[in-house]
Order: sequence, then structure tokens, then C-alpha cells
Amino acid sequence: MSVLVTGCNGFLGVSVVERLLARGERDLVLLLRSGSKRTRLDAVLHSDAAKGAKVEVRTGSLATRDEAAKVLEGCDTVYHLAAAMSGAAADMFLGTVVTTRNLLEAAASRPKPPKIILCSSFAVYGVADAPRGTVVDERTPLETHPDLRDPYAQSKLKQEQLVWEYAEKRNVPVVVLRPGVIYGPGGPAMSSRVGLNLFGVFLHLGGDNALPLTFVENCADAIVVAGQSSRAVGEVYNVVDDDLVDAKTYLSRYKRDVKPVRSVRVPYPALTVLSHAVARYHTFSRGQLPAVFTPYKTRTAWKGNRFENSKIKALGWSPNISTDEGLRRTFESLRPSAA
Repeated sequence: MSVLVTGCNGFLGVSVVERLLARGERDLVLLLRSGSKRTRLDAVLHSDAAKGAKVEVRTGSLATRDEAAKVLEGCDTVYHLAAAMSGAAADMFLGTVVTTRNLLEAAASRPKPPKIILCSSFAVYGVADAPRGTVVDERTPLETHPDLRDPYAQSKLKQEQLVWEYAEKRNVPVVVLRPGVIYGPGGPAMSSRVGLNLFGVFLHLGGDNALPLTFVENCADAIVVAGQSSRAVGEVYNVVDDDLVDAKTYLSRYKRDVKPVRSVRVPYPALTVLSHAVARYHTFSRGQLPAVFTPYKTRTAWKGNRFENSKIKALGWSPNISTDEGLRRTFESLRPSAA
């Protein structure tokens, strides 16, 4: 039986394919959307790690249950990485929640459902009302007010809830991984946990808060380690690296190694006041000013937490790339586009 990877051509997906091959998987099925550019993926498939492996690229989607069933044919393990990262709320729901439901329905209809390894997100945690400095681990409660969060957090939360529902009611074996901020060459330059670029000025909102960083290769390796472990079924794992830096350090290194950025630091107490003012004006103006800052979003993103990764490390995973090296590689890749 084969191992299926959805989202195989994405920023994280290519690295997961590479780590699967490096860790001995020899029979892969890769789900690819029609017309996708696959330069990075092809480089992995032509590497030494892929020699002797059977890799089938299936062009298709998870748009319907029938399509999902075709994609699943012959597969007993699924690394489900596909999700909508941006766009309108309806599009994100369709690209993340509906497709996942179709995949789960197709899996549950099999006499022996395949194992589903889901890449979830730290966005599912509800930390707005937790004390500043709270340690975020796998026991941290999930978000109870998704209506106060952005569409990405809403769709990822609903996606994960679906997976656990099918695990409980339909006996689908699942493993859930919740990465923090995935970074690396080819990924986003700046997480919103560091700050936001508005009207040509970068508002540094993260201050001295630790960033839950995970270098893309480290994250991919953690996903594969959990996916290959029989002990991981029914469990959830945070994925963050060991030697985390704070938002101030990240921004400072970006300015030094990529390009100068005009930035203004907004201390958390001032940000709290600003978020109340923005929320009030958003209501008063009937939405003419987007609710970029709300008190709830501010408490969630910029109040400051610490992060725990001991559970995934107990499975035998450890980050191969240090944060210092990961930042060096990332910023080096960003310099040409910033010139």
C-alpha cells in the first residue's frame, strides 16, 4: 500500500516528501492540482533520496467525496497538508474544511480506514484569556471564540474538530501535529507575530515575545516521525524548534541580513489601547476601517507565550537545523528579492 501526500507541492509539502523519502518510504502517491508549477518538487523527485522509490503523481482534488475516494485508492496512510492559507472566508472554508470532510468520508467508507496525519496549526489554541507567559503545550485549551478570530484560525479549528469527530465516531486512525510559525527559504518573510506592515511602516508588535518558530525541514521531519510511529495514533503534537528567538531579535536580524526596514515599536499596553480604539471605530464606520486590531486578536497574538515541544521529542524527533542556521538560510534566500 502507498503513502498519500496532499499539498505535496506547497512550501511544507515539498519538504515532507523529501523527508518521507529520506526516512525510507518507497511507495508514494502525490496529489497535485492541474497546472501546478512543480520545480521544487521535481528537484526532490530527481534527487538521490528518490532513487529506487515508486512515486505516482495523481492530478486531481478533494473537491468531492468521489474525487477523494479516487485519490485514496491503494493508500493506507495519508499526510494531509493541503489547506487554504489566505483568501475570503468562504474560500478558506471550502479549501480547508470541505476538502477535509470529503477526505475523511472517503477514508471512513473503507473497510479498514487509512491513517490520517493532519497538519493543523498553533492557530487552534485559545490563549487570549490565558495569563501572559503561559506555556502553550498540547493540553492548552482550543479556541472557544472562533468568531473573534481570523478566517484561517476558524477554518483550521473546524478542520481539526472534524478529524477528531471521525476518529471517535468512524474509527479513522488519526495523528495531529500543530506547528508554530513555519519558516525557511520560499516561505513568508515575516510572521504577523513579529508585526504588521501598514501604510509603508512596519509596526513591531511582538516586542520581546518568543516566536514559536520551526524551520520547514525540521517541521517536515517531525510530521514524518509522528506519521511513522505506531505510538502516535490518537495523539496531538506541538512542533516548535528548541532554540527560539524573540520577535525583536528576528526583526533586528532581518534588518541586518536582508534589508533596512522603517519600523515603529508598539508596546503591548499601547497596542491594547489602540486595539480598543480600532474596534470602536470599525463599528462606528460600519466596517470602513478594517478590524486589523481587536482586543481579542491582540491578546491572542501579541500578549506573549512560551512554547513546549517535549512530547514530539519523546517520539525521537529533534530539530536538525538550529534556529541560527535556519534564520541564516532564510534571510540569505530573501536578499535577492529585496535588492
